[in-house]
Amino acid sequence: MSEELLVIGGGIGGLAAALAARRAGWEARLFEQAETFSEVGAGIQLGPNVTRILREWELLQGGLARQVVAPPRLRVRDGSDGDELGVLELGDTIARRYGAPYLTVHRADLQSALLAAAQEAGTRIHPGSRAEAVEQAGKVVQLRTTRGKLVEGDALVAADGVWSQLRAAVVTDGGPQPTGHLAYRGLARQQDLPAALRSDEVTVWLAPRMHLVTYPLRGGEWLNAVCVVQGTQPGDPRDWDHAASQAQLEASLGPVCGEVRERVAAMPTWRLWVLHDRPPVASPEAMARGRVALLGDAAHPMRPYLAQGAGMAIEDARELQRVLSVADDRTVEVTTALRRYALNRWERVARVQGRSQRNGTIFHATGPLRMARNAAMAVGGTRLLDQPWLYGG
Repeated sequence: MSEELLVIGGGIGGLAAALAARRAGWEARLFEQAETFSEVGAGIQLGPNVTRILREWELLQGGLARQVVAPPRLRVRDGSDGDELGVLELGDTIARRYGAPYLTVHRADLQSALLAAAQEAGTRIHPGSRAEAVEQAGKVVQLRTTRGKLVEGDALVAADGVWSQLRAAVVTDGGPQPTGHLAYRGLARQQDLPAALRSDEVTVWLAPRMHLVTYPLRGGEWLNAVCVVQGTQPGDPRDWDHAASQAQLEASLGPVCGEVRERVAAMPTWRLWVLHDRPPVASPEAMARGRVALLGDAAHPMRPYLAQGAGMAIEDARELQRVLSVADDRTVEVTTALRRYALNRWERVARVQGRSQRNGTIFHATGPLRMARNAAMAVGGTRLLDQPWLYGG
């Protein structure tokens, strides 16, 4: 009889974990609190460290292959005066360097591909089932859902996001904290935009206390925009999909060039979420305890300044696949396997968390720090934009 993994959360991380478990030879049951699977947000960037895994899982083909975009380059510009600061060639250049492409994709398209793959692999999906409590008893883990069901498995992975209800089963450190940053996101059909605003590249505009990122999605037919500004927002902090006021965003931009304002004004609508995070993971004990492990944002929420939130969740799932493939409570104990998962992941995700936080300071720099950033980019922009430690890992 195969071992069984219980997965909490039906986002990108949870679906990747369920697929990884099936590929490791385990049974997988996934519990999602929503009645239907949907993904808030818009686009995400996937570096070669992530697309390498998706290719191994045979996801970079079929319908998803028509939706992803391989931008030819990443261009960084000063958002105050429009000057170009640095360029990193992507496309075939980065694919040759790291053995896998750099892609952009709509979150919903990636989630749909993972859901289809997980179901095809035999994952049992339980929508409308919110996790209420988890207990470990001997060689099983017991999950109680809000529907009153008591479910047993050999291990459990909590992939229920930054506001994880099950994080306390591993580490008790309170809730996530606000970063003081607000992320606005918008989508527009490229054919509806003026020709000067259409783009097949990833472009990052850095300005005091804000930055704007644009890149193509869905075969290049759409342009995704994410604008992060510093500020606060009333309402439920757990809501990732606030209605956003165009006027409020434009008032928050500060001293930016006309090209930034044109791109902000071109988006037909904006949605807003308030960014929360946690300090970088401090030890392996913060990612697994006994037969329960944390994955993705439940373990290590990321600020969006290195474009690796979804990527680290997928990397987590691939490492989970590796350790589960040898765990059967006979040759290798499940608890030992999850301990290895945590040991092999915590330092890397902590480094990505720390680098993401640092990038936020650099992106939004003012005064002398902004001048030093621009001078450094002028001397070694390509070298600073490339990330061998990340993309090759």
